[in-house]
Amino acid sequence: MGSASTLSLCSHSTVNFEFHRRKLGFGRDQTINSSHRSYVLLPISPSLYFSSSSNRSKCLQLKRVIVRAASSSSTGSRRSSSSRRVYKESQAQPPTLPVDQIASFVVPAGAFVIISFVLWKLVEKILQPKPAKTSAEESKSTEGVKWFIAPGTNLLPGFGEKIERESKLRLNEFAKELRSFSIVDMSGRNFGNDGLIFLAESLAYNQTAEEVNFAANGITAEGLKAFDGILQSNIALKTLNLSGNAIGDEGAKCLCDILANNSGIQKLQLNSTGLGDEGAKAIGEMLKTNSTLRVVELNNNQIDYSGFSGLAGSLLENKSLQSLHLNGNYGGALGAAALAKGLEGNKSLRELYLQGNSIGDEGVRALISGLSLRKGKLVLLDMANNSITARGAFHVAEYAKKSKSLLWLNLYMNDIKDEGAEKIAEALKENRSITNIDLGGNDIHAKGISALAEVLKDNSVITSLELGYNPIGPEGAKALAEVLKFHGNVKDLMLGWCQIGAKGAEAIADMLKYNSTISNLDLRANGLRDEGAICLARSLKVVNEALTTLNLGFNEIRDEGAFSIAQALKANEDVRLTSINLTSNFLTKLGQTALTDARDHVFEMTEKELAVMF
Repeated sequence: MGSASTLSLCSHSTVNFEFHRRKLGFGRDQTINSSHRSYVLLPISPSLYFSSSSNRSKCLQLKRVIVRAASSSSTGSRRSSSSRRVYKESQAQPPTLPVDQIASFVVPAGAFVIISFVLWKLVEKILQPKPAKTSAEESKSTEGVKWFIAPGTNLLPGFGEKIERESKLRLNEFAKELRSFSIVDMSGRNFGNDGLIFLAESLAYNQTAEEVNFAANGITAEGLKAFDGILQSNIALKTLNLSGNAIGDEGAKCLCDILANNSGIQKLQLNSTGLGDEGAKAIGEMLKTNSTLRVVELNNNQIDYSGFSGLAGSLLENKSLQSLHLNGNYGGALGAAALAKGLEGNKSLRELYLQGNSIGDEGVRALISGLSLRKGKLVLLDMANNSITARGAFHVAEYAKKSKSLLWLNLYMNDIKDEGAEKIAEALKENRSITNIDLGGNDIHAKGISALAEVLKDNSVITSLELGYNPIGPEGAKALAEVLKFHGNVKDLMLGWCQIGAKGAEAIADMLKYNSTISNLDLRANGLRDEGAICLARSLKVVNEALTTLNLGFNEIRDEGAFSIAQALKANEDVRLTSINLTSNFLTKLGQTALTDARDHVFEMTEKELAVMF
């Protein structure tokens, strides 16, 4: 073994190791201290340590090895620093010992080799750094990782399957709803064509769901094929809502082929579905044979004159349809004239919605002509936002004079002005059927409102009067209040955005002290401010058995007005109000607190809930 240095076994020396190595990539030494364990050191020749190149490379991983001989005493205390024997790798020759100590070393050389080998294997296991992965291994470790399209997201393996499982579970839950509830709302779930195909199977033999809402779910014409063979056999489903799905004309044609022989669905909603003239014509053809549909909604689509003509042709043959919704399309005057021809020979239709079709005065004239010749009873006519002037209002008034079935007339957001309002007022003197009339947004001033107010002296049929967005001013409010103080049967009075100001509010407040019919009063955005609020507060102190809802939003009311309203609510021991709206005013925490206290006081006194919004 060459010049191997030895230690006597008889001394039973214990050795403490401290290993110091610098790990690549870190700025400080990492120390592994094994002083808590004692080992018998059987050192061998340094040549044995470096007997091979592999051993040499392994040993070079150690920055330095310090071998400290510990005392053999029972306490295990270390010797003094002067008696330590230190061996370093950097020394070219091993330290020499006296001959007599060498002679005392009697353990065979094989034992040295075995024990040293074990010790170095232990050191190697602890200190050897982990080998860097090769590029092939790195690519293999990332195999199977799924990258999502969205930036910054990394889907782990199996995550896509998890999402798919969750989607199927949700669809199963929807299917259970279809089998368990009579009214099922699945709108906005975005389950797409695949989801519809899955859910359609639940409708095949279902006899529970009567109303299903599939609106806004990303369904296209392709998905509607799932209904084939299902809607024909299902007679329990009464309402089908597919609004907000881009089914287009092709989807409408597919659905109409299916519904032609359906004997269950009574209400079909296809609003905002991208229908054009071809889709409307397909629906018209379907209505010629379908005898169960009562309501068809085609609002906010792209139906022009041609589509209107197709629908009008079906009205001549259909005997079941009662409500037709065509709001927000492009019928124009020609479309209205086409509908008029169809209405002449139709007896079943009772509600016609034509809001926002730009039919104008000529379209109104043609439509009213057809309605006047028909034998059926129309109860609702909606012609809002159609560029109708006083000339068109004349035709409407003539029809209203003779009608004995019309209950609801809507001319909202047209341009009939005072002249048109006076013509409508003349018709209402003779009409005794209209209960709801909407003349909001027609540029009507105090003169037109005064004419309408005079009608209410003798007309006790009108229960809802919408006059908002008309600049009637304080004079118009006063003329209306004087009549409603003791006359009429109006329950809902809407005067929002009418510029009545504090003076008009004073007239309305005085009217409320005597009126016993108005339950819903809308006075939004009238510039009432604190003065108007204080006037209304005085009337709230009086017992009013009718008024339950008061809307004072957007009126520049501050804390002073809020305090007055709060005090009035506290003073009235039998207040009937259930809701008061003061949103979008200028209230601070003080005003809000006062209203909250008043609400709590009302509950304590009457045990009735009062909703206060601010």
